[in-house]
Amino acid sequence: MRLNRDLTKIKSRRTEAGETVARSVREILADVKTNGDTAVHRYAAEFDGFTGKNLLVGRDEISSAIQDVGEDFMRILHRASGQIREFHVNQKCKSWGIFKDNGVIMGQIARPIQRVALYTPGGTAAYPSTVLMNAIPALLAGVKEIFILTPVKADGRVADVILAAAACCGIDTIYKIGGAQAIAAAAYGTETIAKADKIVGPGNIFVATAKKSVYGEVDIDMIAGPSEVLIIADERANPKYIAADMMSQAEHDELASAMLITTCERIIRETELEIERQIIGLPRREIIEKSLANYGAAILADSLDEAFDIANDIAPEHLEILTENPFEKLAKVHNAGSIFLGEHTPEPLGDYLSGTNHVLPTGGTARFYSPLGVYDFMKWSAYSYYPRAALEEFKDDIVKFAQLEGLSSHANSINVRFEE
Repeated sequence: MRLNRDLTKIKSRRTEAGETVARSVREILADVKTNGDTAVHRYAAEFDGFTGKNLLVGRDEISSAIQDVGEDFMRILHRASGQIREFHVNQKCKSWGIFKDNGVIMGQIARPIQRVALYTPGGTAAYPSTVLMNAIPALLAGVKEIFILTPVKADGRVADVILAAAACCGIDTIYKIGGAQAIAAAAYGTETIAKADKIVGPGNIFVATAKKSVYGEVDIDMIAGPSEVLIIADERANPKYIAADMMSQAEHDELASAMLITTCERIIRETELEIERQIIGLPRREIIEKSLANYGAAILADSLDEAFDIANDIAPEHLEILTENPFEKLAKVHNAGSIFLGEHTPEPLGDYLSGTNHVLPTGGTARFYSPLGVYDFMKWSAYSYYPRAALEEFKDDIVKFAQLEGLSSHANSINVRFEE
């Protein structure tokens, strides 16, 4: 398969909702905000065929799921959980204070967000790894209330792997609701579902549009777009690995992007041949081929410096560095969601078991967004204490500042404290 030689189409990927989707989402949000559970049940029946009266998953369903997935899968979940905890525990934030000689005390108090809703896709797109990646940082931050929203079909069954992952994290509040109506319920609250302070987790275009619409009413993690990987390779890189890693990302969906930047023309040719060889018999071959045809790319750079300049401009979600001494190149990376160093650190390792988070900024937003972490579930309050003598040192300048801005009552608030 011959890969594109320019990045124009890739950089112009758009996943913004059309007006039809946006209008539908607005109607759903308004309906749920006004009618609560009545609207939620109506949409569950209309969109998912689920007509059950009880949205809450029962403890017996969770127990049954744990039995059904088996001991080995539970072992893997706990191993992944341990890896994720080991990495993310280092992100925990502390309160701090400054105590000055003049009696002034200033500081910052770190507090966890109180209630978080975790949206988890259901059906064939059930990702237990995403439950772990979202829930564990929230738990480490100290979030007291975490509940999961996940859609079901007419049979009302939540995927066993989702329930098992929730149990691994100690989360037993799980609601059988998906789509924009789930986001609305978490954002505004209903008779059954408590209003959340933050909503995290991936979803389809309706979910993403709803999250974007309710931002401000609640906080959200990010607006995630199609997944992407960019591989920087020198002449020593193994085309077999490059091809495999590009296809592992391309199989997500037809909008996914897999890119290669190299200083060696031979690497491009051999990677294309490897893709043709390895793709034979893959279950998601059609998706991979469409993804690579539309949003795959192989760029020949004059130097590794140029390759990293291009990568920083793209700001990829995943960046693999397959060069000699990859650690020496790490300082050249300024914009990337997650960085994978060396030929034995493929991107799928990060999806499941490396411990780093796989909820990452896409579509170039790594220029200003970070991977999901403990800090996303924290907030900070500043505090200060000034004794009279310390305030007196500043009073004249504060008054002048306030008068300069035309805020006479601000000035008065200071002056009254020093009247005879």
